[in-house]
Amino acid sequence: MTRYLASRFAGMVVVMLLVASLVFFITRLAPGDPAAVMLGEQATAADIAQLRASYGLDKPLPVQFVYWLGELARGNLGQSIFLQRPVTQALWERAEPTLFLTLFSIGIAALIGVPCGIVSAVWRGKAIDQAFSGFAMLGASIPSFWFGLILMQIFAVGLGWFPVAGYGDPGAPISDRLHHLVLPAIVLGVVNSALILRFTRASMLDVLGEDHIRTARAKGASEARVILHHALRNALIPVITVLGLTFALLVGGAIVTETVFGLPGIGNLVVSAVLRRDYPVIQGALLVIAGLYVLINLAIDLLYLAVDPRVTY
Repeated sequence: MTRYLASRFAGMVVVMLLVASLVFFITRLAPGDPAAVMLGEQATAADIAQLRASYGLDKPLPVQFVYWLGELARGNLGQSIFLQRPVTQALWERAEPTLFLTLFSIGIAALIGVPCGIVSAVWRGKAIDQAFSGFAMLGASIPSFWFGLILMQIFAVGLGWFPVAGYGDPGAPISDRLHHLVLPAIVLGVVNSALILRFTRASMLDVLGEDHIRTARAKGASEARVILHHALRNALIPVITVLGLTFALLVGGAIVTETVFGLPGIGNLVVSAVLRRDYPVIQGALLVIAGLYVLINLAIDLLYLAVDPRVTY
């Protein structure tokens, strides 16, 4: 296990170096000058040159890249050009709505996808299986922004049960803030439950056809024990995989939903940084998201040990 973890961490370092290199140079290839955008159309060439020099943007790209890597090694993601504060602080201020939205969404997706997938596999070919399969196709097809607008029109504008947008006042209690996340969490949870449902159904169908399931039934085990203990436990590895990947996808991919509901999350921060050519914020946010991806992948692999004793590293 020690050798396995050491190799995984070494691989993670290599991956993060590659991501850092790609993020740094690709952001610099985008058209537009952050200094010119920040100062506006009335700025003179001398003003722009002075601002570029103050942020080190006038140096050659290799020099900027080496300096940035040195700062990363010290845990410094840089200083935002437009926000005038450290990137770490800017990300931390936006992390709460994105984190809670991700957790609520993955919980809703799991509560819908896993039970429906199990039921669909057990009653394969029946009307309930076709209904759940149709729901999965519908959930995978509908755009999240359209679904969000529909829920907003019905439950926020029409019924007034939930806020239309925003995340509450800065001094609002946590219950009020979480109230703002109900509709966006439902949107992301329903849309992402389709993939979980289909993976759970496929995995359960594979396991239900194996010999040990027939043996358990022949020994007189109840159907509930056969399904939940023998079948589901052996079908969990693909389900855990898709749950983990969905969680990672939600962390970095909730930009559209955050925009529709006006949530001040990391997605909105990244969009604003791209429009302003705020290089440090773009680089820092993408690096943090990439780091979460590799950590979640490692956590998924370690969960295999707890789920299936046949797995060894």
